[in-house]
Amino acid sequence: MAETPTSLDRPTANRRRFRPIVRKPADGGRMQFDKDAVKDRLVTVVLPLMAVIAAFWIAARFVKPAPPDNFVMTSGADGGAYHLFAQRYRDILKRENVTVTLKPSAGSIENLQRLQDANSEFEVGLIQAGVVSGDAPAGLRSLGAMYYEPLWIFYRGAETMEKLSQLAGKRVAVGPEGSGTRALALQLLKASGVDVDGPQLVPFGGTEAVKALLDEDVDAAILVGSPDAPTVRELAKARDVKLASLVQAEAFTRRFPFLTVLQLPRGAIDLAGDLPARDVSLLATTANLIVKEEFHPALGVLLLQAAAAVHSRAGVLQKAGEFPAPREAEIPIADEAKRYFKNGPPFLQRYLPFWLANLIERLAVLLLPLIAVVLPMFKVLPALIQWRNKSKVFKWYGELKFLETQVSANPDPARLDGYLARLDEIEDGVSQTRIGANYADYVYHLRTHIELVRNRLHRLEEHAQ
Repeated sequence: MAETPTSLDRPTANRRRFRPIVRKPADGGRMQFDKDAVKDRLVTVVLPLMAVIAAFWIAARFVKPAPPDNFVMTSGADGGAYHLFAQRYRDILKRENVTVTLKPSAGSIENLQRLQDANSEFEVGLIQAGVVSGDAPAGLRSLGAMYYEPLWIFYRGAETMEKLSQLAGKRVAVGPEGSGTRALALQLLKASGVDVDGPQLVPFGGTEAVKALLDEDVDAAILVGSPDAPTVRELAKARDVKLASLVQAEAFTRRFPFLTVLQLPRGAIDLAGDLPARDVSLLATTANLIVKEEFHPALGVLLLQAAAAVHSRAGVLQKAGEFPAPREAEIPIADEAKRYFKNGPPFLQRYLPFWLANLIERLAVLLLPLIAVVLPMFKVLPALIQWRNKSKVFKWYGELKFLETQVSANPDPARLDGYLARLDEIEDGVSQTRIGANYADYVYHLRTHIELVRNRLHRLEEHAQ
């Protein structure tokens, strides 16, 4: 009898398709890995789990850390407008469990210097528009303009002052070093032809400037503040002190875009006292809320909500809702401020506490990609499971078909023992194949087909005898 083939002379590619089931040996030897079981776990558990983890990882890259519950604000001089408004911001944010630490400064210039220092603790400050010269400072963003800061020019003398050039040669209080008032006053005086390096310009500001003008130690005082500021009201009521109405106000706004012309109506400061006694043209800049670029966007929105509660009311020089406003100044508007001015506060923050709204928003960013992965899995995973179970059975169908082809091509009776041995291997492999109960009918159909091939081999054997 010819040599009984065990491989049935199959090509290499077909041999690779046949992978015997690894199982516990009959002699009770050591257990070995069941490769099919490992593949099942890979398809049904590991791959979906990896997809979920990948979705979380990708989403986490777009989620900012939770906002801190505190920050430091440079607030301006004690008793000044910046400090008073900063205190009001602090009180509002305290209700949302955010602690604001206020540290006084000389004014806008020092506030800007503190914020420009990347290593400083300061993250927020009010800065007067116009104090930045040249290019916008790197690393800073604006949350918008908070309110007008009118420029008040009070003076003594018989002549009526209508132009800043009339201050040439006079002693003028222009504000202390480091203040926004001084920076603005020097810009406007220089543009008007006044020598700004002379000794006639004295560094008095606030109450000191008021006292100097009342005591006739200076001829004029330049102040920046609201119509309700005590210093403005005191000088407006003082005898022999006048308020300048600038006839060149509109021209200044063309030269300095951050300026606005405001009309102070007659009697606006004091109706009973008819102060001022005529309409006055004032120049005004704006106070801008500036933050460092890395300041958390959620805190930026919360700070804007506090600013809106403080500054949105109507006043002598502004309409209701005019501020805060996304006015372009020297520092670019932050992205969160643009969204706030376009759409208002985030939806959840309108109805929920800040911490809860922020938590839900951050979780939503994580959950949306997860849902985008999990929902398709409900459709894809059953198909994967079905494909995996069918592939286990169809693998043996391939082996059976190969055997049947070999029998048809070479029905030599001498090879029958090899054919039957191979058929037994296939049947044993089918018996060892693990599939779900829903796919058991595929196994029974396969066994039927194995029997068909076995019967054919037996008929060949009978004919050979």
